[in-house]
Amino acid sequence: MLNVLWGAMILVGITYGAMTGHLGAVTDGAISSAKEAVMLCITMSGIVALWMGIMEIAKSSGLMDKMTEKMQPFLHFLFPNIPLDHPAMEYISANILANFLGLGWGATPFGLKAMEKMAELEEERRKKNDFGKGQKEGTASNEMCTFLILNISSLQLIPVNMIAYRSQYGSVNPAVIVGPAIVATALSTGVAVVFCKCMEYNKSRSE
Repeated sequence: MLNVLWGAMILVGITYGAMTGHLGAVTDGAISSAKEAVMLCITMSGIVALWMGIMEIAKSSGLMDKMTEKMQPFLHFLFPNIPLDHPAMEYISANILANFLGLGWGATPFGLKAMEKMAELEEERRKKNDFGKGQKEGTASNEMCTFLILNISSLQLIPVNMIAYRSQYGSVNPAVIVGPAIVATALSTGVAVVFCKCMEYNKSRSE
């Protein structure tokens, strides 16, 4: 669907430029935008590589395991139907930590693996008919929806991506947004958690 939308917008832009006699400007804009995209990718790749390296060091040193252990009460509160020793919990905690450090791109692989493990857990529930917890096939589970909402809100301590964007485009003080970003993401995460628990409570009452 996204490919169709992007293709339609590009086609409309080219058609409009041709009809109004500004096809040259469309071409120049495409070339300059492509150049900016490449430069931004180079800048972002260096910053993401740095923080991914730090994450790997933390994982190898055992720091990630200790942080995951400390997060278990919070994770159990958010995902009460997922066993604490289930592989999904490890990927969920790694994803939350990566988002907390502002590594949005670095968090994506952990998020995908967490969703994969939660899908496997949901499949096991369907086969066992585990206390009515299993959703019908093709329907996301409560845990998957909660995890997605948390990813969208994502509390961030260091908004690495935004700092990189501001640095790329010549900001005098790229890190000045750290304070406002912490406040904004803390509020959004708080609202997300309250919303998820309210929906979970309403569903349990309806059942």
